[in-house]
Amino acid sequence: MAATDEGGRTAQDTSPADTVGTAGTSGTTPRAGSPAVGGAVPGARMPRWLPRAMVLALALVAAFQLGSWAFHQLTGLLINILIAFFLALAIEPAVSWMASRGMRRGFATFLVFLGLAIAVAGFVTLLGSMLAGQINKIVTDFPDYLDSVINWVNETFHSHLRRVDVQEGLLHSDWLRKYAQNSAAGVLDVSGQVLGGLFQLLTITLFAFYFAADGPRLRRTLCSVLPPARQAEVLRAWEIAVDKTGGYLYSRGVMALISGIAHYILLEALGVPYAPVLGVWVGLVSQFIPTIGTYLAGALPMLIAFTVNPLYAVWVLVFVVVYQQFENYVLQPKLTSKSVDIHPAVAFGSVIAGTALLGAVGALIAIPAVATLQAFLGAYVKRYDVTDDPRVHGHRRRDAGGPGLLTRARRLIWQRPAEGSGDSPS
Repeated sequence: MAATDEGGRTAQDTSPADTVGTAGTSGTTPRAGSPAVGGAVPGARMPRWLPRAMVLALALVAAFQLGSWAFHQLTGLLINILIAFFLALAIEPAVSWMASRGMRRGFATFLVFLGLAIAVAGFVTLLGSMLAGQINKIVTDFPDYLDSVINWVNETFHSHLRRVDVQEGLLHSDWLRKYAQNSAAGVLDVSGQVLGGLFQLLTITLFAFYFAADGPRLRRTLCSVLPPARQAEVLRAWEIAVDKTGGYLYSRGVMALISGIAHYILLEALGVPYAPVLGVWVGLVSQFIPTIGTYLAGALPMLIAFTVNPLYAVWVLVFVVVYQQFENYVLQPKLTSKSVDIHPAVAFGSVIAGTALLGAVGALIAIPAVATLQAFLGAYVKRYDVTDDPRVHGHRRRDAGGPGLLTRARRLIWQRPAEGSGDSPS
């Protein structure tokens, strides 16, 4: 009896076309249990690892999204902690010195912050009184300034302007009205920014206080989770960071002192009022506010000098520009190389990179961070003695590269007349 397939047809009745279409190019009928065409296996199950892999992939994606969201939400706090850490490193030498004399570390940190607060409050008070007096003087003398400008315009352009017409035009102008409305609407925004700045300052101060006061405990906690070899590296990196940060602030303080004295001498010679306060302003702002500190520092003395004599403002501008060049090319490289030990080009590049990453905060902490990293890596980079080769100093070897360009040109010039004389007709 002939064997039949599932369709009820006999094996002999199966045509060659059906056999080829069923079994592919092999020409044989697939056996029971063999994979069917297209990869489908009758009765096959999903691999056991696939559901767990899908759940793990989804969990990783969710964790990444949650971490990214949390990082963006906490960026401001992390920047404040970074500033506080570098501030704690800056005051670490003073706190450690007082603690070594028997004073409690917390009380020593409090005394350092109290001294800084008194200095900042005194400077802000002097600067505020100076600005208030100058603004009052400018407002009082504004009609005289306006009359002098109107007289100059009338004499130069042969016009007939009057102060009353100018004042009425300003008071009834749409620009002044819109400016007053925008200023009134922006009062709340300014108040919010001031409160936010005060809260940020309080946050930085608290974290810096805890970092400085509990520095030994923080180092012990960090070293307790590391093996002994790693503990020595962490402590060495911490010590290098303290030295480099303190050296950077020391160099900035010295440059601020020199800049303040130089500008004070100029302003005192010109008879500009509040010369000592303006000297301190120029020194601190130009050194501790990156990128735009120089322009902010020079703008205020120029404005006050203008109230005395407009020509004095020009002299202040010229002096600020000349002194800035002297500081950039003479003073700063020497002080930075001695205290921070970093190349001026590297310092400039680090400031640009820090500004791109963290803005003004990055520009302020970029140099001590790069100096710390450079000093730390320098201990692990193996160095060799450089061979005494003239090419190291930028000179070429005399026996390399054949004759020089000047020699070849001289030979070419002297060879041409000789060849011409041999080819000339007799």
